[in-house]
Amino acid sequence: MARKKTTVYVDENVLRAAKVYAARKDIRDSDVVETALREYLGLDVLQPVWDRNRELDPDEADRLAYSERDAARAERRRSEPH
Repeated sequence: MARKKTTVYVDENVLRAAKVYAARKDIRDSDVVETALREYLGLDVLQPVWDRNRELDPDEADRLAYSERDAARAERRRSEPH
């Protein structure tokens, strides 16, 4: 997938933590941000579903992927302390 440059504004402490994390893991700052966004948006759950179901038509694949995402989010909520 093509990457595109963008500008975002984040709290300086969050940015500093991301830079420190990236340096310790020897990865780019942008990789930390992209990974965090993918996880927050549920794309980390959707991509494997899309990859497994390439033979499905796109609309059916989307329905299945979003269903999996919703199930993962529900599971995450159930496991969170109240």
